[in-house]
Amino acid sequence: MDLLDRLLGHDAWTTHQLLLRCRSLTDEQLDRELDIGHRTVRATLLHIIRNVELWSDLMASRPVRVDQGAQPQGRSVSALIARLDRAAADLAMVARAVAQRGGWDERWVDPLDNPPVQKTYGGGIAHVITHSMHHRAQLLYMLRRLGVEGLPEGDVLSWEQQAGPS
Repeated sequence: MDLLDRLLGHDAWTTHQLLLRCRSLTDEQLDRELDIGHRTVRATLLHIIRNVELWSDLMASRPVRVDQGAQPQGRSVSALIARLDRAAADLAMVARAVAQRGGWDERWVDPLDNPPVQKTYGGGIAHVITHSMHHRAQLLYMLRRLGVEGLPEGDVLSWEQQAGPS
């Protein structure tokens, strides 16, 4: 397993683990305002997943998918788990294609910037992974504040011991 597979595997698995812990939370807890980041557990999860979806679509030169989180049925924890799994698979597909062709420094145009900006695939992929980690740290804080126990450490070595390559 190479470094890219480790980073992608850790990213998807760790966010998935946090979502699994959120199944025990009530809607009130998911939407309770806290003093960090996007202010609620649900808003933070929606933001992480939407970011993976959006950037994967942009780097694959696909139309940006409709934001399912804007619909009430797209905001449940089970819907978020399904969205994360699809989005993580999409990101992995894009990243592995870039790795296979050695295209880390190739550029793509982000049409959502005004004016549109060229970005490298390597920078975009690194951004998505580090962005998720940043917000997972905020989630860990929020979940601790809500009294959730048994939270994962969240680091790559813990992932490797629990779910990574043998």
